[in-house]
Amino acid sequence: MTSPPPVQPSLLASLVATYRQSFSPTLQYVISDLPRLLLINLICGVLVTYVMHAGGSFFENWIFSNCIGLCAYTLITGLKKLIWRGRTPNSLTFYALCCLIAPVSFVLGTLIAATLFSYPLPHVLALQWNVASSFIAVTSLASLLASWSFWNKSKMAELAAHAAAIEKQAIQAQLQMLQAQIEPHMLFNTLANLQGLIMLDPARAQHMLEQLIIYLRMTLSASRAEQSSLEQEFGLITAYLELLAIRMGQRLSFTLDLPAALRGHRIAPMLLQPLVENAIKHGLEPSISGGHVHVSASSDDACLCLRVQDGGLGLSAVVDESRQHVGNDNIRRRLQVLYGAAATLTLTPALPTGVCAELRLPFALTAP
Repeated sequence: MTSPPPVQPSLLASLVATYRQSFSPTLQYVISDLPRLLLINLICGVLVTYVMHAGGSFFENWIFSNCIGLCAYTLITGLKKLIWRGRTPNSLTFYALCCLIAPVSFVLGTLIAATLFSYPLPHVLALQWNVASSFIAVTSLASLLASWSFWNKSKMAELAAHAAAIEKQAIQAQLQMLQAQIEPHMLFNTLANLQGLIMLDPARAQHMLEQLIIYLRMTLSASRAEQSSLEQEFGLITAYLELLAIRMGQRLSFTLDLPAALRGHRIAPMLLQPLVENAIKHGLEPSISGGHVHVSASSDDACLCLRVQDGGLGLSAVVDESRQHVGNDNIRRRLQVLYGAAATLTLTPALPTGVCAELRLPFALTAP
C-alpha cells in the first residue's frame, strides 16, 4: 500500500493564508463581542423572569436567553458577512434584518435549550407558545440593541481604517514634498561645483556628472515606490555620498555595510538618506577636518537595525541646530504610521566623536 503524497509547502502556506484572511479575523471579532453578548443575554433572562414573570426559573430563562441570543448573533454575523462581504451595511437595512431574524432565532434557540434540558418538545413548544410574545419582544429588543452596538463598532473600525489610510497618504505626500525640496538643493549645489570643475579638472567634472545622473535616476525610482529594498536604499546613499566626496575631497570618507542576507528586505523609501544628510550637514561640513560616515544594517530576532554614524562635531551641534534638520520629525511620524510603536529613531553620542542615528524596525514587517 503506497503512502499518500506529502502536502506541498506551497499548499500549506495557501491554506494558512486562506484561514487567516477568512476565519481568523471573524473569530477575533466574535471573541471581542462575546462579553457584551453574554451581558445582553443575562439582562434578557432577568427581564423575562422578574419583570414579565414568564417562563420557568431564572436559570432556565437564562439558558433559554443565551441559546436564543447566540442563535441571533450567529445568524446576524453570518448573514452580514455573506451579504455585505466586509462592507458596513446601511443601518436601516441592518435593523430590518435583525427584526426578521428575531423570531427565527427564538424558535432555534428554544429547540436547542429544550434539547439541553431534555424537555419533551411538545411540552416546551406548548409552554413557549404561551410566552412567545414576551420572548420574541425581548429577543427583538436585544437583537436591535446588540445590532446597534455591533454596527457602531463596525462603523468605527471602518472610520479608523479610513483615517489611517488618509494619514498614510499624507505621510507619503510629505515624503514627496521633502524629496522635492532635497532634489533642487542637491542639483543646484552639484551644478555649481560642476561649473567650477569643468575648466579646472574636466576628468573630475565628468565623474561628478556621472554620479549625479546615477543619483537622480535612483531618486526618481524611489519617489514612485511605496517600499524600497535595502539594496536600493544603500545604492542611493552610495551615489549621494560619492557626489559629496567629489565636492568635499579628503574631508569626507565613508563605508557602507549591508549583509547579503538583508539586501532584499524592504523599508519605506527615504528613511536613511535624511539621516546621512544630517550627519554631513551638522557633523562633518562644519568641521575643518571633516570626518567619516559609516552606514550599516544588522538584525536580531525582532528588529532590523539601521545605523548612520559620523565622526563629526557631536550631539551638541545636532541639538543646537535641531530646527534646521531635514526629516528627523518626519521620519518619526512616518515610523509611527507605517510600523507602529515598535519602530524607533534614536540619536546617541558616538565615540570618540560624532553622532550615531539608529533606526529600529519590526523585522517581520520588512521581510522580502
